[in-house]
Amino acid sequence: MRGMEIRVVHHNSKSAKTTTDAVVDVTSRGPYPWVRFSPFYPHGGIPVPLSPGATGTSVEAIWQALKVFESADVDRALLETTRMTGLKRTVRRYGPVRGHRAGLDAPDLLDYGTARRRIYLPAYRHVLDHHVSAELTKLRELAAAAPVTLLDYTTNGDVADLRSPLSHAALIRLYLLDEWPGG
Repeated sequence: MRGMEIRVVHHNSKSAKTTTDAVVDVTSRGPYPWVRFSPFYPHGGIPVPLSPGATGTSVEAIWQALKVFESADVDRALLETTRMTGLKRTVRRYGPVRGHRAGLDAPDLLDYGTARRRIYLPAYRHVLDHHVSAELTKLRELAAAAPVTLLDYTTNGDVADLRSPLSHAALIRLYLLDEWPGG
C-alpha cells in the first residue's frame, strides 16, 4: 500500500482549484459529511478539558467558553449552543484576552500556547477519536488511492507557532499520519 499524501491548503487557494488531488473542504461551510470535521460542528458530548464531568457541544464552543477577557469570564452557556455561528467572543466587545481558564471552575489562567495544548488539542482529539470515524475511514480510502487536499481557513499545523490560528485540517492530517502533536 502506498503512503498517504495529504496536503492542507487555504480554501481560497488557486492550487485548490487547479489540483488533480481529491479535494475535501473540512471548513464550517464544507459539504456534509466533511463539515463534521469543523471545530464549530455541534457533535455534543465533548468533554471539557480540565473540567471533570462537563461537556460541550463543539470544540469551538469549549474554546470560546473558557476564554477570559478583561471584562468577561467563562461563558458556560456557550457549552450548550448547537449553532455553528456567533460563537466567537471578541476583543472588540469584551476587551483584551487575559487567557483561558484552566477548567470551568479553576482560578488559574493559561497562556495561549498552553491553552492550545491543554484545551484545544484534547477537545479536537476527542472529536477525531469518537465522532468522525466514518469520515476518517473515507479520508484514509481517498488518500490510499490518490493525493488528498484538505481545505481550511488557516494552514498552520505547528502547535508552537502562535502567530496564526491552528488549522484543524492540519490536525486531521497529523492524526491520519499518526503524527499527533504532543501536549
